[in-house]
Amino acid sequence: MKLQRKGQHLAEEKPDGLISEASRQVALGDIIIINKTDLVSEEDLNKLRTVIRSINGLGKILETQRSRVDLSNVLDLHAFDSLSGISLQKKLQHLPTTQPHLDQSIVTVTFEVPGNAKEESLNVFIQNLLWEKNVRNKDDDCMEVIRLKGLVSIKDKPQQVIVQGVHELYDLEETPVCWQDDTERTNRLVLIGRNLDKDILKQLFIATVTETEKRWTTHFKENQVCT
Repeated sequence: MKLQRKGQHLAEEKPDGLISEASRQVALGDIIIINKTDLVSEEDLNKLRTVIRSINGLGKILETQRSRVDLSNVLDLHAFDSLSGISLQKKLQHLPTTQPHLDQSIVTVTFEVPGNAKEESLNVFIQNLLWEKNVRNKDDDCMEVIRLKGLVSIKDKPQQVIVQGVHELYDLEETPVCWQDDTERTNRLVLIGRNLDKDILKQLFIATVTETEKRWTTHFKENQVCT
């Protein structure tokens, strides 16, 4: 990321329904490299760090000059490895619950729900967001999830499970880490996207995954796909 140009692109306003390419790239990155840091002030650098964190609270930021990067920091990351379960759990515990982006529609949303999730119901929750695209916020705008990541507790499974999604692709993978008998089993999710509403997403997660009596809320439109 060339700091001066990308900083402008991240602040670029697009027509309704569109996300700037710079914002999308940052949202999807496991590593975000800020290059040419020697050409800007510390104040501008801090502003860019804040913007990047608002879009992607999980990504690791590397700062460089003249594109000099230690390859060990960017290659063989095991970003989708089950071995990252322990480090992911630590990251999720320290993320702010909501981080607004400059255009106020792209946000990083984090929430936690204790208990065990039913795997089939968890798939329904994710597929409604990523595939069916029929979940709306309070303003009736479609919630567009660019990236999804989290640690979940699946009913009848002793291992912690990582859930990861990018656009319409997602995966559930068991980690080598088991839930301890004296530890409360819980579900922590991070979603990055446009028009996300933390309260609605958490409510839908509880209603869907725990299968409460009122399965869907008014914000879930079963036969209405966002366009």
